Amino acid sequence: MAYVPGVALLAALVVGCSAGADSNANGTDSKAGTPTVSPAPPGKYLTLPAPCRAVPRSTLKDLLPGAAELPGDQQDKVFRGSAAVTYDTDRKVGCNWKADGPNATRSLSIDLERVVSYDPAVSDDDRADTVYAKKEKAAGLSSSAPAGPPDEKDKKDEAGEGSGKAKDPADGDADATDSADPSPSGSDSASSGESTGGTPGSSSSPEEALPSRILDNLGDAAFLQDLPKKAGSTAQHHTVSVVFRTSNVVVTVRYTEQPALVTQVPDGKELQEKAQALARKLAETLSE
Repeated sequence: MAYVPGVALLAALVVGCSAGADSNANGTDSKAGTPTVSPAPPGKYLTLPAPCRAVPRSTLKDLLPGAAELPGDQQDKVFRGSAAVTYDTDRKVGCNWKADGPNATRSLSIDLERVVSYDPAVSDDDRADTVYAKKEKAAGLSSSAPAGPPDEKDKKDEAGEGSGKAKDPADGDADATDSADPSPSGSDSASSGESTGGTPGSSSSPEEALPSRILDNLGDAAFLQDLPKKAGSTAQHHTVSVVFRTSNVVVTVRYTEQPALVTQVPDGKELQEKAQALARKLAETLSE
């Protein structure tokens, strides 16, 4: 067996290591030229407020006048509300209130969803904008934000898997409500000049004068959906929904009146004004 002096062996090892280092530095598998992609910024909101405490008691008294007729302990129960069933309160929360009065039953629900994007190339805000845009489109209103085809994450969100929310019986068929045909955007008139279409004028029906529409100065984007009773129904059931987005949170306010008598017609304008006022208070609370 040939004998290799120790000095010669050490020199050979040094040359071999240097060659390997040069190969890694200059070889074709080097990552030095690969551009670094910065992740999209996170959303503003990392948590959600307690939903049943998000609406002040004074506001609930105004929205649920029938509660004033109840004894003190029953009033407290009404104003405490009923939390929606969810499995991830960091992502989605909600609360429902209902009060039966001598003239009408009024119910209120709020739903807050904190949207998180798991795609590093898509920000939480952009993802939330897509969620909001789909709700706006389902309401039959034009959307300025493009909503691409649903991916697997979208399908899970729509099925309630992404947010971990179980369907709340108190909400009724929310998807059917959101997708119901709103009053035409080109109807004869609109209240308070907030309609995106139509010419102000008079109308024999309050519902026709208060169409669904895009709202200004509420969060980053907002719309109102007015849902008077269905044609042919004897019940004077009237629901107003206000949906808005602020950063990566999408909020839905749903306010309903059911008169005690079929001859009574809910005041759609009042329902709209009160639903909008509550939505603005919630937007201010989130911004604090």
